[in-house]
Amino acid sequence: MPEAIEAFQREFNALKAEIEKVIIGQEEVVEGLLTAVIAGGHVLLEGVPGLGKTLLAKTFARATGLAFSRIQFTPDLMPADITGTHILNTEGSRRFEFQPGPIFGNVILADEINRATPKTQSAMLEAMQEGAVTVAGEHRLLPKPFIVLATQNPIELEGTYPLPEAQLDRFLFKLVIVYPSSATLARIISQTTREPDPQVTAVTSGERIKALGEMARALPMPSAVLDYTVRLVEATRHSPPAQKYLRLGASPRGGQALALGARVRALYQGRSFLDFSDVKAVAKPALRHRLILSFEAEADGISADQAIAEVLAQVPERP
Repeated sequence: MPEAIEAFQREFNALKAEIEKVIIGQEEVVEGLLTAVIAGGHVLLEGVPGLGKTLLAKTFARATGLAFSRIQFTPDLMPADITGTHILNTEGSRRFEFQPGPIFGNVILADEINRATPKTQSAMLEAMQEGAVTVAGEHRLLPKPFIVLATQNPIELEGTYPLPEAQLDRFLFKLVIVYPSSATLARIISQTTREPDPQVTAVTSGERIKALGEMARALPMPSAVLDYTVRLVEATRHSPPAQKYLRLGASPRGGQALALGARVRALYQGRSFLDFSDVKAVAKPALRHRLILSFEAEADGISADQAIAEVLAQVPERP
């Protein structure tokens, strides 16, 4: 087991280092992305324009050697533009043939996903949950692994359609990309305007990511940590901070996200056991998009992250 954990760490750190050749100063975001992907989930990336959301997705695909597909969401995008459609083949015998859409890839960048209409957004639901699409009544499986990295701009609301809760719940993690520090900004400007873009090479594969995920799922969860996870999820519905600031707390899927993320974190930290700190570390990315704030929270300027911090402070590790 120690050798397997060391191998997990090596592969995780090698992939992280390869991505950070291009993505500067976003260590926490890169770790969160890799944690969610190894756990088998999709990721929602939120941040203002110019912070590298699209670049992060493209770099991840190159570092894993997976087939990358980008879908630019716009108000006039139709579901068939994503899933594909049947076209008439006029060569030889005239027949309809299926033309796969851009959803048929391994790493799917759903760029500015909240710009598409709800009808088009719904085309992503089956793909994200089932790993398949239905076109003209025919069920078609998507390539494995299938990873959706969706981006959205938090400040530009004109001409956008907020994602429904059902679709938000399909994302294992929501990662928030913030402005870099002064020192990091200096590094970005210096490195990207003077030297050629770093060459990113594939340091792992889809099969290895799947194997790492299976190893994480096999990691036992101590009963005390499981109990803490359950109490944390329930506290988003019943604790004093939740009753004041939240209209809707986390669902069981939120608890699953906590457990999966904590398992992956324990392994890349070099441990064969889960700790309370693992659950706490993934609480915000796992829960921030699953909570609906109350009017009191909006009036008091309380964000989902602040509400989660309040809940974490209220729930003891042991009852």
